[in-house]
Amino acid sequence: MTTTTPGGTLTLAEDLAISRMGYGAMQLTGPGVFGPPKDRDQALAVLREAVDLGITHIDTSDFYGPAVVNEPIKEALHPYRADLRIVTKVGARRSDDGGWIPSLEPADLKAQVHENVQHLGLDILDVVNLRLGSVEGTSEDSIAEQFGALAELREQGLIRHLGLSGVSDAQLTEAQTIAPVVTVQNLYNLANRTDDALVDRCAAENIAFASFFPLGGFSPLQSETLTRVAAQLDASPQQVALAWLLQRSATTVLIPGTSSVDHLRENVAAADLHLPADAVAELDAIGK
Repeated sequence: MTTTTPGGTLTLAEDLAISRMGYGAMQLTGPGVFGPPKDRDQALAVLREAVDLGITHIDTSDFYGPAVVNEPIKEALHPYRADLRIVTKVGARRSDDGGWIPSLEPADLKAQVHENVQHLGLDILDVVNLRLGSVEGTSEDSIAEQFGALAELREQGLIRHLGLSGVSDAQLTEAQTIAPVVTVQNLYNLANRTDDALVDRCAAENIAFASFFPLGGFSPLQSETLTRVAAQLDASPQQVALAWLLQRSATTVLIPGTSSVDHLRENVAAADLHLPADAVAELDAIGK
């Protein structure tokens, strides 16, 4: 077992330190993030390998599957290592055909928290993110009622820390008037830099910014540039995209998902990839 934390450790609170290179468990489901994994034993092996590689930050949710991912996490990793932090999220349900249904009523948000507690085999959840927007974007609607419901559970001791997913700058500000925010999960990558200002704000306020879809939305020309830089560095495009995110901000954290042990190791190796200044300049131009 390694003693090295990939990407280094980000301390967000006295009782919350996470590896900057995390693991997203979403892909341990069937197609469309729905149904059981094709190979449950392989899913368990990936989870155990992630921890063995030094990852202390696992991102999950009970609406993956639904209720498919958290139970394998419990089977593979419980009793959990003292330094392992599990970040989950609430705010959606799934239809019988796998559709995503926003579910933001305060009573159901609380029910979802309890479901995560049960399926993960925990007494207290380290971090719960409120899922607001989608991949398509965010809104500017008030979130006081929804975030307030989770803040109540935090006051009761069921949740240690709170975060947001698919959030706007204004919604982050509103949430902070209710309770501290330690994480933001938004769409952000080399090609989609809409949240540049929010990434900088999170760094200034020591809030973890978790980018999802690190390779999403690339045009053919942008992909060509990424592939060329990767070849020059003897790395894969995925590794370069992940390394760029880690170098983008001191509080950027990554949660790439995979159902393959080999792919997991490749992702983790990106934490050791240093991008020279000329490569960063070429990659920065992709998003302009």
